[in-house]
Amino acid sequence: MKSTKQLHHSVIEACKINDAKAQMQLYDLYCEAMFTVALRYVKDSFVAEDVMQDAFIKAFKNINSYKEEVAFGAWLKRIVINQSIDWLKKKKLELISINEEITSSVVEEDDWCVASTISYQEIVSCIQKLKEKYRVVLTLFLLEGYDHKEISEILGISEVTSRTHLMRGKKQVQEQLKTAHHV
Repeated sequence: MKSTKQLHHSVIEACKINDAKAQMQLYDLYCEAMFTVALRYVKDSFVAEDVMQDAFIKAFKNINSYKEEVAFGAWLKRIVINQSIDWLKKKKLELISINEEITSSVVEEDDWCVASTISYQEIVSCIQKLKEKYRVVLTLFLLEGYDHKEISEILGISEVTSRTHLMRGKKQVQEQLKTAHHV
């Protein structure tokens, strides 16, 4: 009996030779999770569906570049995130570059605490209500684990701008949570 990892490997190998059945298996396995990832960025379920579909097409076209250094899901997630950000850029997402002199007023990331009574879902919900420039940076930083250098490269903004958007976005989330919890 094959292990899940061996089964996964054989499905990926079949995808490398354009096996439609294997592609469908991988799609079925990952589509819900990848839809959720896309939705975090684009906020519209129809657009998220399109972004996810485009990401799968790109993944299947480039599957020979997948070398199993990371889990397939992580590799695919990166493609979905990049597709989402590409869509946002096409939509002319305006990320305002902030003057470098603001650096001294930027607060470090570990200044943010949230009461343990507040759920992950409440925080994600608050993030979803933010302006795009803050929502995208908070999602990349807090939910996806990217650092400011990576965020600046992905979005084409300075690290200072990334830090500033993070700080301002966190402040807005905290205000939403205070209002919701009457703190």
